[in-house]
Amino acid sequence: MTASARLDPPAAGAFRRDYRIRFSDCDPAGIVFYPQYFVMLNGLVEDWFDLALGLPYRQVIGARRIGLPSVRLEVDFEAVSRHGDDVELALSVERLGRASITLGHAITGARDGMRRMAMRQVLVATSLDTHRAIEIPADIREAIVRRAPVAAAHAAAA
Repeated sequence: MTASARLDPPAAGAFRRDYRIRFSDCDPAGIVFYPQYFVMLNGLVEDWFDLALGLPYRQVIGARRIGLPSVRLEVDFEAVSRHGDDVELALSVERLGRASITLGHAITGARDGMRRMAMRQVLVATSLDTHRAIEIPADIREAIVRRAPVAAAHAAAA
């Protein structure tokens, strides 16, 4: 991705959580080791299911055997985060397809407002028994459309 093609910020109705950068997030240089951002944002997706959608993620994955693997990631790293920094994690739905969900993520400094990283992530619903794509179950789709107005506009086109 070129520097001029930055990812858009999350929509106004984005799901947001505060996070403090921990020692375990950092490399020997004292800044966030980039794969840790993926761990943080995976946790944000779990929180989104649990808190915003009202669908316990552990039940979706465990009892219902529905996987949501990432099939595409597009990332811009824009500024460093250091141990002790307070940041905001944000998630918005960019597109809701038949079997896929495109999410926009951002991590922004809580004090300085500087975006540290942005990511576009495509998740695909799969059966954990067959490991094949499946249609997003109706209750999950309805919860996403209800919580994410951006998804409602794209859901009809999918």
